[in-house]
Amino acid sequence: MAIVPIDMRTGTIKTERIIGIDLGTTNSLVAYMHGDAPAVIAAKETGERILPSVVYFDDDFNPVFGKAAKERQKEHPERTIYSVKRLMGRAFEDIKGELSHISYRINEAESGKVCKIEIRGGANGQDIRYFTPIEISALLLKELKRWADVYFEEQIFKAVVTVPAYFNDAQRQATKDAGKLAGLEVLRIVNEPTAASLAYGLDKQKDGTIAVYDLGGGTFDISILKLDDGIFDVLSTNGDTHLGGDDIDQALMTSLAEEIKSSLGTDIFANRQFKQALRTAAEKAKRDLTENDETLLSAEFDGKKFERTLTLAEFEEIALPVIERTKKPCLRALKDAGLQTDEIDAVVLVGGSTRTRLVKKFVEKIFGGKKPYDSLNPDEVVALGAAVQASVLSGQTDDILLLDVTPLSLGIETVGAVTVPIIPRNSKVPVRVGQEFTTSVDNQTGVDIHVVQGERELVKDNRSLAKFTLKPIPAMPAGMPRILVIFALDADGVLSVTAKDQRTGKEQSVEVKPTYGLSDDEVEKMLMEGFEHAQEDLEARMLIETKTEGEAMLRSIENSIARNQALFDGLDEAERGKVLAVTHDLREALQGTDKNLIADLTEKANTETVHFAQVVMNEAVGKALREKNIDQV
Repeated sequence: MAIVPIDMRTGTIKTERIIGIDLGTTNSLVAYMHGDAPAVIAAKETGERILPSVVYFDDDFNPVFGKAAKERQKEHPERTIYSVKRLMGRAFEDIKGELSHISYRINEAESGKVCKIEIRGGANGQDIRYFTPIEISALLLKELKRWADVYFEEQIFKAVVTVPAYFNDAQRQATKDAGKLAGLEVLRIVNEPTAASLAYGLDKQKDGTIAVYDLGGGTFDISILKLDDGIFDVLSTNGDTHLGGDDIDQALMTSLAEEIKSSLGTDIFANRQFKQALRTAAEKAKRDLTENDETLLSAEFDGKKFERTLTLAEFEEIALPVIERTKKPCLRALKDAGLQTDEIDAVVLVGGSTRTRLVKKFVEKIFGGKKPYDSLNPDEVVALGAAVQASVLSGQTDDILLLDVTPLSLGIETVGAVTVPIIPRNSKVPVRVGQEFTTSVDNQTGVDIHVVQGERELVKDNRSLAKFTLKPIPAMPAGMPRILVIFALDADGVLSVTAKDQRTGKEQSVEVKPTYGLSDDEVEKMLMEGFEHAQEDLEARMLIETKTEGEAMLRSIENSIARNQALFDGLDEAERGKVLAVTHDLREALQGTDKNLIADLTEKANTETVHFAQVVMNEAVGKALREKNIDQV
């Protein structure tokens, strides 16, 4: 096992910093491990610890970030982009419900699989540019990276980034892509509730059940986590993607708008700038009332000034209906996890809106009088947890001579003979990491686990350490089984790999010493090969992953036709012809190496079979209903 990380270009000891980033819907933060405790990095120029997740573009399309961008939102709402996290990894069809909640334009004609945000600039406002959610997120990440670069007086290239627990693979990949555009290698995507639990050190309790109540500016999430020997497993998630502090602000604005119309004769909601001015005043009042029992609310509308004292009791009466909407998701999450409130060991509060005294009392009541963890700043707790996770992956420590790290990445083989790293190189040991996988073929009754070591993208270019099979597992459709793979590397360099079927509890494990038989020269050679072949390896991996997706699509269509031949034959001839033509073209393309062609045909195959899938679904639902009597329906 290596004792210190080495810069292969100079042969000197290298200290590598890894930052933790909370890329939030409303606000974003960057943090690092300061000694034994995580700390938030502030912007050196302003001292601000929080970057509002807002980007404004001026006439020349130069981006302005954070607080400065938010201040321009009142005057230029169509050029100020916010809540872009809601759009990550989603197509235009997926976000139609979001359009009424945003003031900037998403161009439907330009948007296909990826949304395109339209910004108009230039001298006459006729120049148009389009930005993807990934590009906007990258701008925010780049600004946070800049904060860290300035703070450390060196370039930072690696990060841990948090996402909601419910984010799917596309949304997680979009977040990684944004990191890459910002000049950051995203080593690990961590679920936000897990990060919050890490910030409070709950992982050190080894086991327990944790509820994470996350009420942010625009979203509410409740997650139930199971902690088992230091490994977090998300048992259930629930929430409301359009419920948060913004709704409290809106309720307060609605109440105040009636008073303003009565006293000043001004219709606030008829004027976009008036509306933004009142929103700013409402947000300030809400913040003031987290510590005070009353506040002076003041706003000006076209020279007319409105002032009134708002008491805590008045505010809580207005806010209560909004906060009560979080109760049902909490109860649903508990039900999905198969738990009662008295089985929750700890409750963690996340999100700036949980500062509200009413929220704290409400959460305590929901979870049977259990006082929630709230000593850390709820705006910062996720970023602090990301920094804790970053420290696990980092080789940096105050006393570098005592640092044991693993010199090469450890991972497993997945579909297409691609390597998925579980423990990245330079991870501090001992370390224990778990990751969930599934099957790629229908009715698998066993899963082969191939453990490999190295920095290359493809299994064939890495070192094989061990192979074993987890069986039997119940035969299910591809994607249904949940296989938890846990890598545990101890201080002696012994790696224990365990694969567990989450549904049956069946598990299999193996022990191996990863560095056994490797000299320092061989370790260096493997590292250098990883650097030298990085680009070609990535291209090969992308081709394999595109082919895997295409093969899965082709297999799904062919199986569906085979199982529902009569329904397929019932389609009109033109539709059948299109389906058969695109499957033929996709099958041919899969024999070649044109990644873009395969991706395009996979998408086309999906589009051409949407109607057939609906026909099959309707038949299945109809059959199920026909087999039940009226009392069962």
